[in-house]
This record gives sequence, C-alpha cells and structure tokens, in this order.
Amino acid sequence: MKPITFRSCVGTVLLTSVIALTGCSFSSSSSEESSSEDQVTVDVFQQKVEFKDQFEELVRIYEEENPDVNINVQTVGGGNDYEAALKSTFSAGEEPDIFNADGPTAIEEYEEYLADVSDTKAVDAALEGTLSAVKRDEKVLGLPFNQEGYGLLYNKQVFEEAGINPNDIQTFEDLEGAVETLESQKEELGIEAPFALAAKEKWVIGSHLANTFLADEFNHDVMEAYEADSVEFTMGEQMKRFLDLQNEYSIQPTLNLDYSQQVEEHFSLGNVAMIQQGNWVYNTIEQMDPEFAENNVGLLPIPVEGYEGSVPVGVPNYWVVNKESEDEVVQASKDFLDWMYTSEAGKEFVTDEFKFIPAYEGYEDMEIADPISQEIYNYASEGNTIGWIFLGAPTSWTEEVMASAMQEYIAGDITWEEVEEQASSAWEKARQ
Repeated sequence: MKPITFRSCVGTVLLTSVIALTGCSFSSSSSEESSSEDQVTVDVFQQKVEFKDQFEELVRIYEEENPDVNINVQTVGGGNDYEAALKSTFSAGEEPDIFNADGPTAIEEYEEYLADVSDTKAVDAALEGTLSAVKRDEKVLGLPFNQEGYGLLYNKQVFEEAGINPNDIQTFEDLEGAVETLESQKEELGIEAPFALAAKEKWVIGSHLANTFLADEFNHDVMEAYEADSVEFTMGEQMKRFLDLQNEYSIQPTLNLDYSQQVEEHFSLGNVAMIQQGNWVYNTIEQMDPEFAENNVGLLPIPVEGYEGSVPVGVPNYWVVNKESEDEVVQASKDFLDWMYTSEAGKEFVTDEFKFIPAYEGYEDMEIADPISQEIYNYASEGNTIGWIFLGAPTSWTEEVMASAMQEYIAGDITWEEVEEQASSAWEKARQ
C-alpha cells in the first residue's frame, strides 16, 4: 500500500474535518455594539457547524486579547449548501475575508481571490503532506483546518453482549458475519438494526464511502485524482458490496435518514450497533450522552482488500484568506489564523474544545481530547491509512453525480453498472 505521507514522531499529533452538518448562523462578539473606527473587522464564512459554538468562543477570547480586531463569524452547513452560499456572497459583492476551501478543486475555483499565506507561522508548523493540495508554484494558498479520519463507529457494549470481538473483523466476510450475528440478536441486544446508513446525506455515500474504494486507483494522492482524466472503478464491486451490506441491514428507509437521525437519534441512543462516520461526530455524541461517548464508542476500519486494518485519514478543509480585502484586513486574518494554531491559548482550544487532531507541529505535549480521535491518531502514526482523494474529484462530482447515482441505485431505479457508467462519464466530461 502507499499511505499518506506524514512526519512521524511518537508524540506528534496528526491530522482531522468536513463536512457541513446543520443550519446557518451569524455571530460576532461585538454584534450589539458598533465597531470603533480604529478597529479592523474580519468577516469569516465557514462551514464546520459542529464546532460553531466553540469557534465563536475562541473568537471572543481573541478579541479580548486584541481589542483592535473585530471578527464576525457566519456559519453555513447541513440543510444549507455551503458552496452555493459562498458563491452567493461573491455574486453579491459581500466576499468574506476568511473562508473555507475543501481541496484543489475549490482552490482552483477561487484562486484569483486567494492570498499567499506562506509567510505565516502556521505554514512553517504544518505537518508534512498537509499542504500539497494548496500549493501553487511557490505560493501556499491555504492553511489546514485539522485532520480527520473515519470508518465504522461501533457500540462496544453491544458488540460485547453479542460475543463479537472487533479485533477479529478484518475482511468484508468478517464484517458480514458480525452483521448477521447482530441481526439475529436484535431483540436481545435492544437494537433496531445493525446499521443506520444516512444515505440522504450525499457526502456520507458519495464522498466518504466512495473514497474508501477509489483511493487505491489514484495511489492515495489527492493531486493525482485532481489531474486524472478518468475514473475506472477498479474496486467498484467492493464498493457495491459494502453499500449493499449497510443498506440491507440498516434502519429504513435509508434515503430519508439524515446525519442528525443517524448520530443523535440512533447511534447515541443505542438503537443501532454501527454507523459510518468519523471523529467529527464526537462532540455531538458527547452532548447526547457523555459517558457513552467517552467509554463506549470504538472505531472499525472499513474492509478494503489489500488495506485491511487501515482507515481514511486526511485534511478535509482549509482556511483561505481573501487577498482582495484591505491590506490591514488580510494581515489581521493571517494573524488570527496564526494565533489559533500556534499560540498556547489557541492550541489548547484546538485540542480541548474543537477536539481536533491537529495538522501542525507543536502539539507534542498535548493530549488528544477524545477516544475516537485517539484511535485515528494511532492508525495514522502507524501508517495504516487510506488517502482522501475525493477532494480531487471534479467540481460537484462526489455529491451531484456519484452520490445521486448511488441514491438512484438504492431506490432500485438503476443498476450498479449504470452507477459506474454515469460517474465515469461525468468525470471524463468534466476533465475534457
């Protein structure tokens, strides 16, 4: 296998990100008072709803330390389309000073607006391999949000009561056997189904599920995917089997099941044994049941032939700075991002409150805040990783093409062969 390249060090904290999860909000710690004339105002437009409250608290701390800076935060996600909302801000002439770009395709789309951030402390501290998607010539056009990983989160107590040893699940056949065991004991275990597949969420199936079986095709390199003229689905049959397994043994109907239902209503309340998700869900689970989140959630790798015991790990998102803003605003934006990732106060917040697996050096003496992230860190530090190549796919391909076709397949409207045909054709057309 060819894992993502990381700088390895026993104490070094590695990767975590993306994905919009709920609604839209706007906040500023100075919202009820007019800004002083000598203040610099920085508008932030971001999509990571699951850390919205914590991020706004971090902004308040920064403003207290830097009274000459006023930071407004607008968060868009979940039922609202972040990409569409971002485009609307640009169309309306209300471009933010800091916003999110989730990979090389987004970097290309907004490149004319992006400031070079290579002069920041954060760039110097970024872990090896985390900047490859945002480098253009000698410039660095974004700063990693964090690093994330995902797989199958499972209920440890349910597995134990069912007599299933998670360490014995390596292959698809192993997983299939465990699922059948869970299905046969549903009533005794007090679960409604082995899985809750959130097939309504296009990013769950079209980005994350598909990525797991496409990464090998592009040597786990997001830039190789970004430059590829076609996609062949060399592991397409494996992808189909894994989707079928989740769908067959899930709470129904899966096409109506969203993220909130999957994580909050079903997994956090013990109604299912497994969900396909990543470490970003920890805060949500903790809010539902702190004890369950801390002690009862484990991580299983999605079984992929040749990559047994590996989990997808990567940078899901980047902070970018709008170079069209006033010079003092550009500098204030860089200073804030630097402070967030390199100051002691910022680093503590990143690990303890955001519960990120940082994408930067300087966190060697800090503890990873939650057990899911700790497990992902262990996989990454041992090199047992699968690449995040879906961010290198053509614009909108993962959700509007791949996921839409997968949803049609789940509904029984098209065959799997047609899923692959539609997805391959759209990829090739986009790259012509």
